[in-house]
Formats: sequence, C-alpha cells, structure tokens
Amino acid sequence: QLRESGGGVVPAGGSLRLSCSAPGRMIFSYTVGWFRQVPGKEPEFVAAIIMGTQNTNYADSERGRFTVATDSAKNTVYLQMNSLKPDDTAVYSCAATPGQLYPNTDSKAYLYWGHGTQVTVSS
Repeated sequence: QLRESGGGVVPAGGSLRLSCSAPGRMIFSYTVGWFRQVPGKEPEFVAAIIMGTQNTNYADSERGRFTVATDSAKNTVYLQMNSLKPDDTAVYSCAATPGQLYPNTDSKAYLYWGHGTQVTVSS
C-alpha cells in the first residue's frame, strides 16, 4: 500500500532522495517512518514524521545527515540522505500508521509497509 522509490548505488559522500507515496490512501495526519534493514537483522529506525506537521524524529546516527519532509498535496514523504557512508547500505522501507502523538521509532507500531528500495553506498 506504500511505494518507495529513489534507491540506487552512490559513492561514499554522495546523496540520494527517497520517496514514499501512498496510492489510493490518504495519509494526512499519519505518522510515516523510514526503516532500513540488512539481511539477518531487525529493521532499524531511521527517521519519522507526522504528516502535515514539522514533528520529526531521527536516529542519532542519521541526525544532521538525513532529512525527512512531506508533501501533503502529493501524499508523499521524502527522505533526503546526504554524506552517505557504506554502513548506510540497506533496503530502505517506509511505513505508515494513524493515531500517533509522536513520530514513533518502533517498527511494530506501524500498520502499512512498502516493499522497500535498495540503497548501496560504495566505498
């Protein structure tokens, strides 16, 4: 029900912008989170935002490098990733859930997920 795009291969120090859209579902006031996962590990919280607000939350390792933003008119959330490192290599997924008072970092709190987009940062 969510669709990510924008992944790819980028050299260390480069940038990518991921997009998360919700065709057929209005996600106004939802919390939309970005998570990343590598094989054999649990999803790792990256960033989250409550649609229609400036209420954001970031993992400590991403704060200052990544920026999450929304375009409510397009029903889309963006994750701008700068100064990428090889350790950022993962499948990045967006997730959405209604009724949150803050941008939740717990993947189990999210009801709707996309299939993910691969981000590879070469050294």
